[in-house]
Amino acid sequence: QVQLTESGGGLVQAGGSLRLSCVDSGRAFSSYAMGWFRQAPGKEREFVAAISWSGGSTYYADSVKGRFTISRDNAKNTVYLQMNSLKPEDTFVYYCAAKGSTGEYHTWGQGTQVTVSS
Repeated sequence: QVQLTESGGGLVQAGGSLRLSCVDSGRAFSSYAMGWFRQAPGKEREFVAAISWSGGSTYYADSVKGRFTISRDNAKNTVYLQMNSLKPEDTFVYYCAAKGSTGEYHTWGQGTQVTVSS
């Protein structure tokens, strides 16, 4: 069973960096592709980045390409999102999610708030 817990959010000035972590307390982490999404109040959740089960393939939204890096450590059941050159428009609640064999993201964390001040 997958259970995801995010951490690492906070308040940072524009141009700064944060690293988000997402730990899976289950046993099958290395078999899942993982993704990061973000959502503002009253808005739809949007895709940020994804990584294959092996870490060999990564995907990014155009809005974060070149600034954010997704990575994973399967030995630690953890996926990371390194966020550099942060902008006020990166202010969202960030969620990690696990993708199953159906191609759907089926399990979500509780989210972590990232606030970027100008």
